[in-house]
Amino acid sequence: MEAQVISKQRVADHGEVLTGQREVNAMLDLVKQETERIDSRFLEPACGTGNFLTPILERKLAVVEKRYGKAQLDYERYAVLAVSSIYGIDILEDNVRACRERLFVVFDNAYTCLFKEQANDGCREAVRFILAHNIIWGDALDLKTKTEPRVPIVFSEWSPVNGSMLKRRDFTFGGLLRHEEARQALLFPDLEKAKQLPLFSDLGEDVYIPKPVKEYRPTHFMEIAHADQ
Repeated sequence: MEAQVISKQRVADHGEVLTGQREVNAMLDLVKQETERIDSRFLEPACGTGNFLTPILERKLAVVEKRYGKAQLDYERYAVLAVSSIYGIDILEDNVRACRERLFVVFDNAYTCLFKEQANDGCREAVRFILAHNIIWGDALDLKTKTEPRVPIVFSEWSPVNGSMLKRRDFTFGGLLRHEEARQALLFPDLEKAKQLPLFSDLGEDVYIPKPVKEYRPTHFMEIAHADQ
């Protein structure tokens, strides 16, 4: 039986209790269609070692293999896109390291199994680079990193353009949350928060649209780790 508590001290200090695999799969099955959509984005604000994010990536990569497993470049392109759609935050640094490594191993095992010695280290490097930016050591409550000096959490959006190119845009986590609250207020205008948010609807009213804090020129997905930073 899998352990759900690493230590009593971690439970006392951080409320850390890991979700079991059976519960994880049951919850993911409720949104099965999204877990099998290659580009659907998932954020786990207390990701731990990746108990949710790992099976999401496994499901996405299974779809990539089914559709593109016979063409290596296509597989690489869409596998990188699948990895880039997964985001996590955790307050414990060892969890962040473990989560990144688990996700990389899931990708690398699937990739190597398919293409063996033809597997490209450039693709592996791109995946590690993306995971380093998508899985963040931070506090999802105060929206800041745990590294010193503590700064606002920034997530990168990775969008495919022109086939094998990726367009990277960086957004603050706080800005993305504000955008989501604005969207929900439009969907449910009776909510109290709708009175508090500056919005623009399709009828000409104000809407909050997040602005990136930095944009990068499109880069081949194999070269993103070496693009101008």
